[in-house]
Amino acid sequence: MTGKDLSIFNSLRPFSIGFDDMFDQFENMLGNGNLTMQSNYPPYNIRKTGKDNYAIEVALAGFNKNDVEVEFEDNLLTVRTKEVNKLDENNVDGEIIHKGISQRQFARSFTIADDVKVNSAALKDGLLTVSCERIIPEHKKKKIIEIK
Repeated sequence: MTGKDLSIFNSLRPFSIGFDDMFDQFENMLGNGNLTMQSNYPPYNIRKTGKDNYAIEVALAGFNKNDVEVEFEDNLLTVRTKEVNKLDENNVDGEIIHKGISQRQFARSFTIADDVKVNSAALKDGLLTVSCERIIPEHKKKKIIEIK
């Protein structure tokens, strides 16, 4: 028996049509039944800002927009550092005695549904906000089927 045979999603497959890709994505995210270990840095919120609007907020204290990149490809939104400047410890404001604000390399990824569009990203006051919108295609909207 393979791990795929034991998957909880296999019990759902007989009751659904066209969800195989989604089940496979969940299986990849869950691995062998356990959530894959991911760093908790940087902290983030996912906020619903309207009926079909969402915002992903990532706390990026000490970073500016030149330090971070936001990439969206193949339903995967990734926020990552470009390059951290290690020479900032002797800046013009003086020597840092204690460094409690982390400025390390990171990459944080989010799986985005097919019907969600990533609209924009803005970094303000140490908070990166990525705005997303769910676009409901015509074929998914509710309709009444006429009986002939």
